[in-house]
Amino acid sequence: MNNEIWSAVDRYFQDAFLKRDEILESVLERCRQAGLPDINVSPCQGQLLAIVTKISKAKRILEIGTLGGYSTIWFARALPSDGMILSIELMEDYAKLARENITLAHVDRKAMVICGDARMVMERLIDDAVEPFDLIFIDADKPSNPIYLALAVKLARSGTVIISDNVVREGAVADENTVDPKVIGIRQYCEDLSKLGWESTAIQTVGVKGYDGFSITMVP
Repeated sequence: MNNEIWSAVDRYFQDAFLKRDEILESVLERCRQAGLPDINVSPCQGQLLAIVTKISKAKRILEIGTLGGYSTIWFARALPSDGMILSIELMEDYAKLARENITLAHVDRKAMVICGDARMVMERLIDDAVEPFDLIFIDADKPSNPIYLALAVKLARSGTVIISDNVVREGAVADENTVDPKVIGIRQYCEDLSKLGWESTAIQTVGVKGYDGFSITMVP
């Protein structure tokens, strides 16, 4: 594995396909200055999420794990004018910064950040019988992935797209003897998806974020 080559290729595609975005650059810098972990999606991955949003014609998105709002902004920009993304963040200081970044990006009319335990927030949404979401992005604590999936099923509809990030873990997901709780959570998540029998796949990715990947599922 050669991280230097992966990063160089990622930067090549970023330069080729993405225009410089001072707002998104500012958002990332604000996240760094605030001491947030550097685990945002990459620019190319953000563009991928935006394209999937448009392809799926999503109007309602649920994001589990906001961090500083970087991916939230990508989603919000891709939504139609009457679209909405609801993002859930456990950490209060992260949620506060994400709201500020969302306002900075002028997408605050299409994005809302709720601070709280995602499981409790999702259960409340289910109890309130909210309108189903068209796209659900799971990108929070990996040991809880199976729980998030079980709750996401109740917040989805036929045709909903469910994406889970960081499922490869530098290949560790293939280790059936792992003791890493993050990998165990991801393996259980994948097993649960398999039992559901829905159309799912996983894509391995390399780039500025190293070796990882995501799963994508279509609810029948």
